[in-house]
Amino acid sequence: MTDLTFTPGQTAQRCAVVLEEIQHAVVGHRRSLELVLIGILAGGHVLLEDLPGLGKTLIARSFATALGLDFARIQFTPDLLPSDVVGAPLYDQRTAQMVFRPGPVFTQLVLADEINRTPPKTQAALLEAMGEGQVSMDGVTRKLPQPFIVLATDNPIEYEGTYELPEAQLDRFLMRLRLGYLPTGDEVAMLQRRLDRHQESAALQPVTTAAELIAMRESLERVEVSPDLLDYVVAIIQATRSHPQIQVGASPRGGLALVQLARGQAVLQQRDYVIPDDIKNVAVPGLAHRITLRPELWVRQVKSDDVIAQLLGTVPTPQTDPAAIIA
Repeated sequence: MTDLTFTPGQTAQRCAVVLEEIQHAVVGHRRSLELVLIGILAGGHVLLEDLPGLGKTLIARSFATALGLDFARIQFTPDLLPSDVVGAPLYDQRTAQMVFRPGPVFTQLVLADEINRTPPKTQAALLEAMGEGQVSMDGVTRKLPQPFIVLATDNPIEYEGTYELPEAQLDRFLMRLRLGYLPTGDEVAMLQRRLDRHQESAALQPVTTAAELIAMRESLERVEVSPDLLDYVVAIIQATRSHPQIQVGASPRGGLALVQLARGQAVLQQRDYVIPDDIKNVAVPGLAHRITLRPELWVRQVKSDDVIAQLLGTVPTPQTDPAAIIA
């Protein structure tokens, strides 16, 4: 907890300032930037999965700067060791004792670049850090700085020299996003902006602090979720477990994620209560990576994002007005 206290309305105002600052460096992708911020507000980690050169690394660096967070980048490679991520004990000749040397994970925002290029053993080194906010080494548990956020990137089209992320690790990510190509107008604007600033990258300024971000996260607890919307979330989760195209449905963690993401979406819309559209707007990035499709669908190039989007149309939407209930 922090001494600072934000209302959902104050958090919404601060979010608008953060997004405006980030868009000085990142052209377009407004909805993707909103979703990344929602994931951070909801206290989770975000996986950016898309082709090279679409701005994934730039987005991670921009969020670290605008949010005023300590930043570290880990380039995942096939020879990366777990100790290269979390740290390792080293012998100090001056004191004749073993001293723990913290790895790059001991920061507030970690860019795990091309996380699927490293073997599963090294990928697993992040599991405890992502799930518990701590690192255990030689019988000692060390807390990570707060807030602790992992923004990971991976390349979905290259299979040579890559290792598919296991389900346990995918489930640790609150959401998975795919950026896609910029529209023609935005791509022209990006090129023009590069010419106008006469340098490679845009200089961003911190517009908030780590303590303020924690207060912004805590403000989500003041966003109301009516009982019928909890039933709606559970109905969506259960629908993933009985869908004919899905082999393994979403876990209970998926329901918890959906509620927190919907609260974050409501805050960005300057509301202190959730409506059904909030849940629908975050369901695909919040759930698609938590399901396993039947093997034959891979041949037909059916994507989990499309299955979740289609599934949402089959679950009855609550008709009650949350604003009236809360009033």
